[in-house]
Amino acid sequence: MTMQFYKEKLLSPGQLKRLSEHKYSCTTNSLLDGFLQPWWDWLVSRVPLWLAPNLITIVGLIVNIATTLVLVYYSPDAKTEAPRWTCFLAALGLFIYQSLDAIDGKQARRTGTSTPLGELFDHGCDSISTVFIALSACIAVQLGYYPTWMFFQCFCAMTLFYCAHWQTYVSGSLRFGKVDVTEAQFTIIMIHLISAIFGPKVWMMEIPYIDGFMFKYLIGVMTVICAVANLYFIFSVIFTGGVGKNGSTVAGTSVLSPIIPFSFVVVPAFIIYRKSAEHVYENHPALYILAFGMVAAKVTNRLVVAHMTKNEMEYLDSSLIGPAMLFLNQYFNFFIKEYYVLWLCLIWVTLDLLRYNTQICLEICDYMKIKLFRIPLGDHRTSLVSNTAEKNVNIGL
Repeated sequence: MTMQFYKEKLLSPGQLKRLSEHKYSCTTNSLLDGFLQPWWDWLVSRVPLWLAPNLITIVGLIVNIATTLVLVYYSPDAKTEAPRWTCFLAALGLFIYQSLDAIDGKQARRTGTSTPLGELFDHGCDSISTVFIALSACIAVQLGYYPTWMFFQCFCAMTLFYCAHWQTYVSGSLRFGKVDVTEAQFTIIMIHLISAIFGPKVWMMEIPYIDGFMFKYLIGVMTVICAVANLYFIFSVIFTGGVGKNGSTVAGTSVLSPIIPFSFVVVPAFIIYRKSAEHVYENHPALYILAFGMVAAKVTNRLVVAHMTKNEMEYLDSSLIGPAMLFLNQYFNFFIKEYYVLWLCLIWVTLDLLRYNTQICLEICDYMKIKLFRIPLGDHRTSLVSNTAEKNVNIGL
């Protein structure tokens, strides 16, 4: 597949060369990963060898997005009680996504098709999924009644994901703590299942012997504790673990530089929410979170690309045109109804994110002579021979 469709390439030859030489580095102390390994190993053993790892990843993402959108459809304001089966469907969708996300790398090693593109594609899908997962949890417990809390919950998830890759950009290695992504995902699965069985009103019940303290407050407390613990760990790495010259990032830039692009997402999101005369966020929280979530995903993807290509990250981004629409509309005294501008914002940032990700993937595929969603026949046959030889060795043939 050639890149003639695009007039201007996003990655320079130097960036492509450095990306092709990139080696995945990750350390984890996750509490649940060890228990789940047998399930993941069994699951990947049932996957056909011809199935491309990136296809596994994208299928999981589509399932997660689809099940979350069903929940959003029934409760766009995060106040309306959605049917219980939608919460169960969201739990199932998240479990499927989590399982497929865990085995895509195993499938790549199993078929001998591990490439830097696989890592980039996986993290790109994760950045989008983070938005939908956080939003679905808020709807399951009806946090629309507490708009500022819901804002905090969703942007806390996006921030933690961004900061995890920020420290990767600094240290060159992705690091997971004891309570991290897997634990958060299964906690949200449990939240959905509880809402599915008992209904969202169960979160309104007060905890015995603690007057006025509802069960849903536990979610906020757990979020704050886990966020503080993870951010402490992440920033201890950022301020001390720079692998570049004089303790800089992998690209030789300041370890603090990645805070600027992300602040261009969070700060406008909060200001527009607080300044809206039409209360656009309070009335349409799901739409608002999705719009700014796609901007956050785009900025996070650019950070991952900067890390893998060892390149400086630019501060401004075309996706910021979306939030600028809302800001300028407010500045000029709400020339257009904010609800319509919010929809325009979501459409723009989503298309911009898809355009960016598509072009990045195509440029890498073109440079490395690989396919995004298909294992070439030659590689498929090689993997079959390799797996057969490994089995023969294991049984003493």
